[in-house]
Amino acid sequence: MKLNYKIIFHFFGLLCLFNGGFMLLSTLISLIYKDGVTLDLFAAGIIVLILGGISMYLTKNHKKELNKRDGYIVVAFGWIVMALTGTLPYLITGSIPSFTNAFFETMSGYTTTGASILNDIESIPKGVLFWRSMTHWIGGMGIIVLAIAILPLLGIGGMQLFAAEAPGPNADKLHPRITDTAKRLWLIYFGYTAAETILLQVAGMSFFDAINHSLSTLSTGGFSTKNSSIAHWNGQPIIQYIIMAFMFLAGTNFILSYFAFKGRVQKVIRDEEFKLYFKFIALFTIIAAFIIYFRADFSISSIEHPMVLGKAEASIRHGLFQVLAIVTTTGFITADYTLWTPFLVVFFFGLMFLGGSAGSTSGGVKVVRHMLMIKNGFLEFKRALHPNAILPVRYNKKSVSGDIVFNILGFFILYMLSFIIGALVFSMFQIDFESAIGLSASSLGNVGPALGDFGPVNNYSELPNLGKWWSAFLMLIGRLELFTVLILLTPFFWRNR
Repeated sequence: MKLNYKIIFHFFGLLCLFNGGFMLLSTLISLIYKDGVTLDLFAAGIIVLILGGISMYLTKNHKKELNKRDGYIVVAFGWIVMALTGTLPYLITGSIPSFTNAFFETMSGYTTTGASILNDIESIPKGVLFWRSMTHWIGGMGIIVLAIAILPLLGIGGMQLFAAEAPGPNADKLHPRITDTAKRLWLIYFGYTAAETILLQVAGMSFFDAINHSLSTLSTGGFSTKNSSIAHWNGQPIIQYIIMAFMFLAGTNFILSYFAFKGRVQKVIRDEEFKLYFKFIALFTIIAAFIIYFRADFSISSIEHPMVLGKAEASIRHGLFQVLAIVTTTGFITADYTLWTPFLVVFFFGLMFLGGSAGSTSGGVKVVRHMLMIKNGFLEFKRALHPNAILPVRYNKKSVSGDIVFNILGFFILYMLSFIIGALVFSMFQIDFESAIGLSASSLGNVGPALGDFGPVNNYSELPNLGKWWSAFLMLIGRLELFTVLILLTPFFWRNR
C-alpha cells in the first residue's frame, strides 16, 4: 500500500490556504488598531497563501483515495505544517525574532497548550496578539473535527468509542456525512465564541480583550492579552464567572451541545461521561475552596481589588476557576496556586492528568477513558470471583468491546510512559525535579502553566532551546492522541505492503 503523496500535499496546501486566510484577518485587526505591523502581517499571509496555492495546483490531479497511512501523515504532519507557516507573523513583525521561540509559541497555540515565552505580552502589537489567539481557535476546532470525524475512522487512541458506543457520528449521527457533521460543530463553536465575546464586553472588557479571551476559552487554550492573565480582572468577578461557564462548555463533548440545542436535554443529562465530568468539577471545587478558605496563604486584599464579596465567595471562585482551568486544560490563572499550600500544588498537579470530555477541545487523558478504566478495574474483582462469568464494561447502557478497553488501557500506559520519559529528558537540561515533572505533565496534557520555575506566574522563556523543542513535541503527541504521531516513528509504518 503505497503512500498517496499527491493527496497528502494537496491537504497540506489546503491547510496553508486556511492559515493564510486567518493571517489576513489578523491584518485587518492590525489595520483597525493601527499597531504598525499591518504590512508585515499582510506579507506573512500572502506568502502562506502562495505556498498553499502552489501545493494545491501541483497536486490537482491526485487520486481521491485516502487510506489509513495517508490519514496518519495528514493529521500529524498537517499540524507541523500549520505550526511552521504560523511562525511567519511572529518572525516578519519581529515580535518573536527567534525561530525556536516562534515555533514554540505557535505550536503551543495550535495544540491549545497556552504555554508562552513572551515576557511582556502587553507590548506586543494587537494584530500579532490576535493571530496568537487565533492559532488557539483554529487548533481547538481542528481537534473537535479530528475527534469526531477522523480519528474514529483511523481507529486510534480509544477515540473509536465515538464510532462504536458514544453519542457520535455512527450511533447517533448529527448527519450521515462527516463534512456536514463538521459544519454543525463549527457552527456551535463559532456561536459559543460570539456569545462569550458579547458577554465579556458587556461585563466590562474591551472588545479586543473580549474576542481574544473568547478565542482562547472555547479552544481551552489559555493565551491572554494581559501579563497577569485573568488575574487582571480579579476586581470584576462577573468576568471570571463568564469565562468559567464557557470553560465548562468547552470541556464538554460538543455533540452534547448539539443535542441540547435540538431540545434533547435528557440525552445530555443521561450521558455517563458528562455526569462524571460534572461531579469531578463539583467535588474538586469543594476540596480546593475548603483548603483555600481554611488553610491557604490566601490574602483577599492581595489579589482582590477592590474586595468585592468576601473571603468565602473568593475562595469558591478561585477554587472553581483553577479546577476548571486545569481539568479542561485551558490554563488561565487568577492567582499563583503554587502558594496555596503543598496539598493544593500536588492536587492541581494530579488534575493535569484528568482532561475534559472526549469530543471537546480540552487535552489530557479525557474523563471517558478514566471512567472505563475504573469500571474495568472493578469488574476485574468480580471476574476473579466468577471466572466463567461474562462481564462486559458498559458505557451509556451499551457494552463496550474488549478491543476498545484494551486500546484505552494501552493509551494510558503509553501516556504515563511518555510523561516519565518527558520528565527524564527535561531533567537532562539541569531542570529540577518539581519543574521537570510539571513541564512534562503540562506539555503532554496541553495545560500551559506547570510547576516550580515554570509555574502559573512564570513562563517558558527560561527553558533551554532544546527543552522548548522537546516541550513542543510533547504538546503535539499529547494533542493528537499519542498513537497518531508515535506510529510514524515505527519502521513498519513506512514499509510498502
